[in-house]
Amino acid sequence: MIITRTPLRISFFGGGTDYPVWYREFGGAVLSTTIDKCCYITCRRLPPFFEYHSRLSYSRIENVSDNRAIEHPSARGCLEYLSVDDGIEIHHVADLPARTGLGTSSAFTVGLLLSLYALKDQMRAKHDLAADAIHVEQEVVREAVGSQDQISAAYGGFNRTNFNIDGSFEVKQIIASPERLAALQQHCALYFTGFSRTASEIAKEQIRMTPHRKHELELMFQMVNEAEAIVTKPNRSLNEFGQLLHESWQVKRTLTGNITNNNLDEIYEAGRSAGALGGKLLGAGGGGFMLFFVPPERRKELRMRLKNLLCVPFGFSNRGSHVVVYEPEAAYDKSLAAERSEVYAQQSSSDAH
Repeated sequence: MIITRTPLRISFFGGGTDYPVWYREFGGAVLSTTIDKCCYITCRRLPPFFEYHSRLSYSRIENVSDNRAIEHPSARGCLEYLSVDDGIEIHHVADLPARTGLGTSSAFTVGLLLSLYALKDQMRAKHDLAADAIHVEQEVVREAVGSQDQISAAYGGFNRTNFNIDGSFEVKQIIASPERLAALQQHCALYFTGFSRTASEIAKEQIRMTPHRKHELELMFQMVNEAEAIVTKPNRSLNEFGQLLHESWQVKRTLTGNITNNNLDEIYEAGRSAGALGGKLLGAGGGGFMLFFVPPERRKELRMRLKNLLCVPFGFSNRGSHVVVYEPEAAYDKSLAAERSEVYAQQSSSDAH
């Protein structure tokens, strides 16, 4: 049995420049951090005693006779990419729900790939694991996603990720004192605004509009440099980070008409009126978590102003996707797998009659 833990992430600056349609022409960069909220994948080969071939448990349960029949796109794509035809059992749980702007889908993909490699008694370097997850989501499953979430999930930590026009990427750890990062963390507050049920459609629209948003995306790219300078230079006030977040949000909300709405705008303005210097809606938009940058002395005031919303405490995390339980099985008997498949086929034929 294999159990992996994979962190979720908060993206501060540069989101949108991590789509291949943009960075393969202009390059891109993202400033983000992983947090102490994770998804957990339990994975094992399924013993040959059940009427189904593979079993998946996430927000629903799938029992399938063939791995190609799995409906969960990422799970099916990972199994296809690694040519896993054996019966498999996969369980997924997470600290926070999906479709909320924290990179949960890519964390699932990264965590599952790491589990499947471990099940094969193989290790995978962080860079290769991230590249595999990007390939699965963009090329195998063909989801409308960027490339930052997979990298954050695989690497962990507070990083700047650069995207090059040749498709490669580089991860640069942000060097700042623990006290500086702790102070930045104390300025961050995370509020749940509601589920985003159209995140994929919003992302598709953003990708479609990317060629028409060159000026806006160039501004967002430049803000990554400025934000990095604020964090890494002790003489800079962290309040500048919050003000820059506000500027970035004003640009991001214009990328498509679906990123925000009147309800979300009211929440953001309520936060600002309670002392937040800036903030942003995380992820593609339309709902999910909103991040506020608020001086610690105004935090209580913000909480009272947004008392109808769920505030989720969190901390920065440095650890990327990793195996927490590794209990290798005895060598898998391929003849047993073949025999099991034959028995299942006979049962299916008998049931049909």
